Formats: sequence, C-alpha cells, structure tokens
Amino acid sequence: MNLGLTALELARIQFAFTVSFHIIFPAISIGLASFLAVLEYRWLKTKDPVYQDLFKFWVKIFAVAFGMGVVSGVVMSYQFGTNWSEFSRVAGSVTGPLLTYEVLSAFFLEAGFLGIMLFGWGRVGPRAHFFATLMVAIGTCISMFWILSSNSWMQTPQGFSIQNGLIVPEDWFAIVFNPSFPYRFLHMAAAAFLVSALLVAATAAWHLLKGRRDRLVKTSFSMALWLILILAPLQAVIGDFHGLNTLKHQPAKLAAIEGHWETNHDHGMPLYLFGMPDMQAEETKYAIGIPNLGSLIMTHTLDGKVTGLKEFAPEDRPNSLVVFWSFRIMVGLGVLMIILALWGLWSRRKDALYENKHLQRFALIMGPSGFIAVLAGWFTTEVGRQPWVIYGVMRTKDALSAVSAEQVGFTLILFVLVYCVVFGIGIYYMLRLLHKGPEFIHSQPANEQDVILASKRPLSSVKEDLADEEHKQ
Repeated sequence: MNLGLTALELARIQFAFTVSFHIIFPAISIGLASFLAVLEYRWLKTKDPVYQDLFKFWVKIFAVAFGMGVVSGVVMSYQFGTNWSEFSRVAGSVTGPLLTYEVLSAFFLEAGFLGIMLFGWGRVGPRAHFFATLMVAIGTCISMFWILSSNSWMQTPQGFSIQNGLIVPEDWFAIVFNPSFPYRFLHMAAAAFLVSALLVAATAAWHLLKGRRDRLVKTSFSMALWLILILAPLQAVIGDFHGLNTLKHQPAKLAAIEGHWETNHDHGMPLYLFGMPDMQAEETKYAIGIPNLGSLIMTHTLDGKVTGLKEFAPEDRPNSLVVFWSFRIMVGLGVLMIILALWGLWSRRKDALYENKHLQRFALIMGPSGFIAVLAGWFTTEVGRQPWVIYGVMRTKDALSAVSAEQVGFTLILFVLVYCVVFGIGIYYMLRLLHKGPEFIHSQPANEQDVILASKRPLSSVKEDLADEEHKQ
C-alpha cells in the first residue's frame, strides 16, 4: 500500500493530513475562548442576559472544537515516534521540553478550569465562573505560545550546539524567543481570532438571511464585524513584518514564495500577481506582475535587491509552485476580509447593517475563509522550509524513521478513513448547532408578540408559521 510513493513522501503526506485536520480545531477554540471571556465580561458588567445566552450557545461550539483538537493533537505527537524518530532522537532535547512546558503550563490550566466553565453555572458564583472562563482563554493562548515557539525554532534555530550528532540546548531564552517566533506567534494569534470572528459573523448572517432579527443574532453579527475590522488590517501589518523576517532568515523560502529566480542587481523586483513557477525550467511562466513592487514591499525601496532562487543549490530549494499559490490564496482571502470589514463599517454608518442582504451573503460566503487562510499559511510555512525539518541544520529525509513505504501507506489510509468518520461526525454536529443558532434562555422577550417581532421579518404576515417557529425555539 505504498501508492507508488516513497516512505518519506508518504510520511510527509500523513503529517500534512493530520496537522491540517488538527489546526482547524485549535484555531476555533483559541478564538472562541477569548470571545466567550468577552461575552461573560459584558454580562457581568451590564447584566444584559443577551450576553449570557450567547455565551451558553458558543460554549457548545467551543467544547466540540476543543475535544476534537485534543484528540487530533495526540495523534500528531505519536508520529514523532513512529514516522520521525530520528528527528526526535537528534532534536528531542529541545522540542521535548518545549512540548512538555505546553502540557504543564497550558493543558493542565485548561483542563483544570474547563469543567467549571462548561458546567459551573449555578454551582459557583458569577465571578468565580468568569475567572474559570478567563483561565481557559489564557490557557489556549499559552498553549499556542509553546507550540509556536517549538515550530518557530525549527524555522529559525538558535541557542544550541551539536555534540556527538545530537542537538544540545545552551540558551533557552534564545531557543524560545528565536528570531521568527514573535512574528509567527502574533500572526497565528490574529489568524485564530479571525477564524472565530468569521465563523460568528457567518452564523449570524445565515440567521439574518433566514429572517431572524432578534438581539442574539444582531449582537453576534455586530461584535464579529467589529473584531474583523480591527484584526484584518492588523494581520496585514503583522504579515508584512513577518515577510521582512523571512527575507532575512529564510531567503530561499521568500524567493520561492515570490517566484523570484534571478537576483535583481540593477533593477527592482516585480511583484507577481499570477504565474506558474517551473522548478525544472527555473523560471516563472505566464508571469503577470507589477514592476518594482516586490522590492518596495520586501526592502521598502523601489530597487532593493532580493536574492533569487537560483542562488541556492537545487537540492536546497523549496517547491516554488506550491508556496507561490498557497501564499497568494492566504493574502487574497486577507484582502477579502478587509473588504468585508470596511463594507460592514459602511453599512453600520448607513444604519443598514442588519438589512443589507448583500453584505450578509458575503459574510456567509466568507465564513470558511479563515480556515482556508490558516491552512494556506501553514502550507506556505512548512513547504517553504523544505528540504529542511530544522532549517539549515537537519534535512527532512534524515529525520525519517526506519519504516517502509507499505507501513506508512497503510497507516495513512487508516488515518484518512478514521478521520473522515470521527471528525466528519464532529463537524456535522457542530454545523447542526450553528444551523440552529443561539436561543432565548434568560433574555426571553416579555410576551408572545415580542417573540414574533424579535425573531422574524417585520413585514412577515404568516402568523401561523411564525408561531410554529417560535414554538421550536
């Protein structure tokens, strides 16, 4: 069952498959945990029961995502022993402690307060419950801190020496706060919050398009668009700084991302909007670009020099075709997020935020864009690091366990089948919850007529249908 591929290729595909499934769920739980903390804070501050009802709805989505994230994360960690044991043997003295710190400082914190957050309503005081929610939110961010530190060290390693073929840590501060870590941590944090904001906005947009006009839906839509308005432009700024860091520390990756083959010594580098990098021909075919813009973005000068991919040995070049397009998908979706945010601001000022169906359809379509952008960003990062598992220190082929293609191929097929069933059911259940939407619990309108007016179109005339719908709620 090797599918005609080598053990190395299959192991890389298997890890890419499992990490792609995994990253979706932490992205939801990281963003939603902070969103839940904000909702509960607003409830404590204002005593408005709408925030409490929204909390009790979104905490269900958080719980499902958190559970699936934990399960998929455990599977990933086992692969370091099964498929990548040489990596663990050589670099385990660095990556092992970093992942241990994540468990001790983050996972235990989350697990310790998660039960209170999920089941503590009415059993502990409001402030104690909010403290539990806050600890879970902080725990998810601490977890992200250590995971990103470990992965960033693999991108820009420092603070170590090599003794007897093994990596030995010498400066833990340099290891943890390696050159790319601050930018990648902020980039991932903003991405996770955007994932959740877009999910909340899309859910609210769906119910607005279906005719709901109650405060639960309106508040969700408004809060989500405010967050997108702040984060989407901020993410572009963070991404620019991240790009400058990549140019300095991983120039081959940057050249591959830009489809840039020849070092521009006497002219500016163009920014290619479209093209098909050809690794054999060593050129970007069908290129459509803007002259000098690449140099302006990368060096902040119109004729700044950027090292071309030909300056690196062929065996040291990442696959330009993959990262060229994964990067542009990520950036393109980021631009659309900014457009959504500005459109929402314009509609808000026109007092048409909840009546603009075109905006709501756009928000609904953009719902999955956060997940796609996160995956595209990770593909850019991980494929762009190749052929190194630890950049400039250890090649990916040298990190592989002594396994056959048949063994890895069998487990890959097994992973695909199990993941599609288990996580498919989890995702389906989550979508069912989103389809149902937030419900009135504590903020129930005073009488039946208020319920009808709150939850349906103002001009709706079929009272029987409305009553049926209200009864379902």
